[in-house]
Amino acid sequence: MNISEAEAAVMKVLWRSAPRTAEEILEVVGAERDWREGTVKSLLNRLLKKKAIRAERDGRRYLYSPLVAREAYISQESKGLLDRLFDGRVAPLVAHFSAQHTLSRRDIDELKRLVGELDDERN
Repeated sequence: MNISEAEAAVMKVLWRSAPRTAEEILEVVGAERDWREGTVKSLLNRLLKKKAIRAERDGRRYLYSPLVAREAYISQESKGLLDRLFDGRVAPLVAHFSAQHTLSRRDIDELKRLVGELDDERN
C-alpha cells in the first residue's frame, strides 16, 4: 500500500489517538499545514479506498480509525527508502549521514550500542 506524505500526516493523528472525527483531525493538521476541511475529507476518502483506515457512523458524523499499524507503515517506508536509494543496504545510508555531518554524538553512541547488540545476538 502506498500512503502519500499528506495521507501519512492524517495517519499520524489517528495513530496517536483513535477514533477521531474529521473535525478533530482537521484541528490537529489544519493549522500545521494550512489545510481546510475539504482537504482532510479528501485525504480520509483516499485512505478509506486504500483500506488504510475505517469509518464508523456515529450519529451524523463518522469516526475514523487506522487499519494499518504504524510499525507496518514504518517498516514498508524504510525498506522502500533503502531499496530506492541504497540498494537495500543500511551501511551506505549511515555513511551518507556521516558524510553530511548529520549524525550527533548521541546518534553515534546509539548506533554503536545497536551494532553491539546485533553482534551479541549473532554470536
